[in-house]
Amino acid sequence: MEPNDSNIRLSRIATRLTVWLAAHRGEGEAALAARQDLVLRYYGAVYRYLLGMLRDPAAAEDLTQEFAVRVLRGDFKNYDSERGRFRDFLKTAVRHLVMDQWKKHKDRPALAAGQAEPAAETEAEFDQAFLSKWKEELIARTWEALRKDQEENGPPYYTVLRCKTDQPEARSPQLADQVSAQLGKAVTSESVRQLVHRSRRRFAELLVEEVGRSLNAAEPDRVTEELIELGLMCYCRAAVSGADQPM
Repeated sequence: MEPNDSNIRLSRIATRLTVWLAAHRGEGEAALAARQDLVLRYYGAVYRYLLGMLRDPAAAEDLTQEFAVRVLRGDFKNYDSERGRFRDFLKTAVRHLVMDQWKKHKDRPALAAGQAEPAAETEAEFDQAFLSKWKEELIARTWEALRKDQEENGPPYYTVLRCKTDQPEARSPQLADQVSAQLGKAVTSESVRQLVHRSRRRFAELLVEEVGRSLNAAEPDRVTEELIELGLMCYCRAAVSGADQPM
């Protein structure tokens, strides 16, 4: 892959390994801030997975908070990037949380009769469930990044893409009317067509960066492999290749 703007951006990303090492090597405010960053970044993915597994919002919230407590006190300091991807390490840590919870409350009928026991799922089902929630969280964080991008005096990419995503069959004149109403100013059909294209491209760039942050190293080849495995390449092909083409 030839050097391009996308590769340069990726090289500047602080990966999860970088943050993880900062969080677990040393003490003081810097280490605590790094741990807090880890909690914020992974809280959503962990909760989404636990909710799907336990089918109990209260139980999922309790275990997600337990995950946060363990991160903040440095319990997960033994991660070794040579032994696998960070999300695989995280998946195993969450699974152990559920297993510990199930063993602790094994005598409770509600848990015994429910589907909280990890052994009830095959390895393949467990992996796929976690992968699905991980993907959902990456996309959710990308939408949030696009919204913040717009708020910081940027083009209305979030508004346009949100309208187009919510109503994919809407024609340009309809979309222009909706966007105009939300922005409080007139937007032409031609302008909205251009904005849709550019907003998709910007979303793709932000998603690539988000995926890069989740890896041990934000190398273009590693990012590409992760996008393919997560089924996200369809959103990001242009951003990864650097080509200016419709998504």
